[in-house]
Amino acid sequence: MRNVTPEWALPNKLNFRWILRGVVIFFILIGLISCFSSVPADSAGILIRLGKYSGTVQPGLRFKLPFGIDQLVILPVERQLKLEFGFTSTGYTNPDQSSQEPDAEHSMVTGDLNMAVVEWVVQYRIENPREYLFEVRNPGGTIRNASESIMREVVGDRTIDEVLTIGRQEIESESLIRLKDAAKLYKLGISVMQVQLKDVNPPVVVQNSFNEVNQAQQEREQMINVANGEYNKSVPRARGQADQRLRGAEGYSLQRVNEAKGDAARFNSLLTEYVKAPEVTRQRLYLETIADILPKLERKIIVDDKVGQLLPLLNLNMKPTE
Repeated sequence: MRNVTPEWALPNKLNFRWILRGVVIFFILIGLISCFSSVPADSAGILIRLGKYSGTVQPGLRFKLPFGIDQLVILPVERQLKLEFGFTSTGYTNPDQSSQEPDAEHSMVTGDLNMAVVEWVVQYRIENPREYLFEVRNPGGTIRNASESIMREVVGDRTIDEVLTIGRQEIESESLIRLKDAAKLYKLGISVMQVQLKDVNPPVVVQNSFNEVNQAQQEREQMINVANGEYNKSVPRARGQADQRLRGAEGYSLQRVNEAKGDAARFNSLLTEYVKAPEVTRQRLYLETIADILPKLERKIIVDDKVGQLLPLLNLNMKPTE
């Protein structure tokens, strides 16, 4: 006996077939769509197949197996990421950039048991995507905790004056070195680029007193610099003048010695000639002396000692002719 399908059951079978076909087509479309992923130019894609690392893909449109067999994790390896401690900026995209409790991060105790409010920034870049994803469960939180611990240790080794004034650059350098070592030790897959202190202040209740102390220290440093400038300007000038006078005295001394030696040598030569011919030498010295003195006189009258009655004829009041 043949089984005859009732006429009222035929529409239900047709509807079921169309629904089944629609579901199949829908899953096929979903599979085709999920086969392709786009990797941005500043990123790298980490391909995970069935929960295991499969490879690293470069930027562009990439194929992967559908239905969750392959997962593609995008990491911004070409971007410089930032972590903020003690404050929060707006509009950030990195989920690890800011903490939920920034006020708890920035309060620190210095080496002389004073309180300081320290805000700083850590800049880093993902250097090894595989280590970043698979070596540590939460690399962003780990680097935040490591940075906070290192900063508290470095600040705790210094006084409040060093933290607020002259020790900022040293704190940044030492924190950077320690944080790089920690990232390498924990295999975080990141490269720490910079540690930069932002605002470093005393607690609010004592901030005015610290500002006055800081201002006094700056004025003291300014006065010391001014005094050093005057010292550097006056002392070399005085040393130069002293050296100039010393050289002048040495030159004058050498001149006087040479003149004395010359006079002595000339006197000895005259003495030698005088011993040989006293009258001639005496006459020559007399003539040389007269020749030296007469040109210096303004008016010269030379008469013979035998001339008599010269005064009535001579007008002594007349002016000398040029």
